[in-house]
Amino acid sequence: MDTGEILEVFRYQYDNCPTYRRYAQLLGMSPEGLTDISDIPFLPIRFFKQYDIISSAEPHPEPQKIFYSSSTTGQTPSRHCVLDISLYERSFLGGFRQFYGGPENYVILALLPSYLEREGSSLVYMADRLIKESGRPESGYYLYDHERLYSTLTELGQRGQRTLLLGVAFGLLDFVEKYRIDGQNDTWLTVMETGGMKGRREELSREELHRRLSDGFGLRAIHSEYGMCELLSQAYSTGDGVFRTPESMKVIVRDINDPFRDAVPGGRGIINIIDLANRNSCSFIETEDVGRAWPDGSFTVGGRLKGAERRGCNMLIE
Repeated sequence: MDTGEILEVFRYQYDNCPTYRRYAQLLGMSPEGLTDISDIPFLPIRFFKQYDIISSAEPHPEPQKIFYSSSTTGQTPSRHCVLDISLYERSFLGGFRQFYGGPENYVILALLPSYLEREGSSLVYMADRLIKESGRPESGYYLYDHERLYSTLTELGQRGQRTLLLGVAFGLLDFVEKYRIDGQNDTWLTVMETGGMKGRREELSREELHRRLSDGFGLRAIHSEYGMCELLSQAYSTGDGVFRTPESMKVIVRDINDPFRDAVPGGRGIINIIDLANRNSCSFIETEDVGRAWPDGSFTVGGRLKGAERRGCNMLIE
């Protein structure tokens, strides 16, 4: 990720996002004299609950799409106003192709009951497009019809058809408690969890979740997707618990007690994300997730910052 491009995006958003500019000014920061990305302020993600975070030279831009977070009962959801939906489409399609190849090479099945039951899910928007791009008649959604999902997976396995099952954690666990699939150690089936117990089940460590799913699907590894409604890019783990980012995304882990000091490589801290696909909102997001970053750009997620509201995604504990 080019430093010059990052600084240009910061200057643009400082000039064109009133909420971000006010936040930066309160911290005594401005584009003048800023030459290093370590000086860029990261907007706390909770601002998306209170404000429309929009960067635009137009006085009253109309969003093409609004995504909402999967907040639990009683919480205020985040709201991400997307002025140009093509930025999101290019981002998630490019990231998917970078890590998995073309969606046309898969049958894509989605087990996302809690997301399909509400409006404005960025995950469902992505799944819709991936299913469409796959071009396979078997591709599609499953709510709670586990019997039909089992029948479909069994048939695909008998054919050795390359298949991706994208699922919310509690839905995948519910499925494997009733059915067993022979994924033949990853030869035809990839299972990707998106997090999200949402109070439906007991919370598990990622290791325990993946152990149960690996046993149930007959796989060596369970993949993971790291994304949220406030971002237009996603990171992926291919089963080792280590997430890798697409070209549009960079993760910086900062000291828990000092938001302007990077944690040492491999040190525990707060995950901050640069997402250049967020050009029309804010590309510099301070999440409430705790993790560790490594010199090669990869990172791990260790749960939520103590005291932060639980999110619908990535609620697994360390």
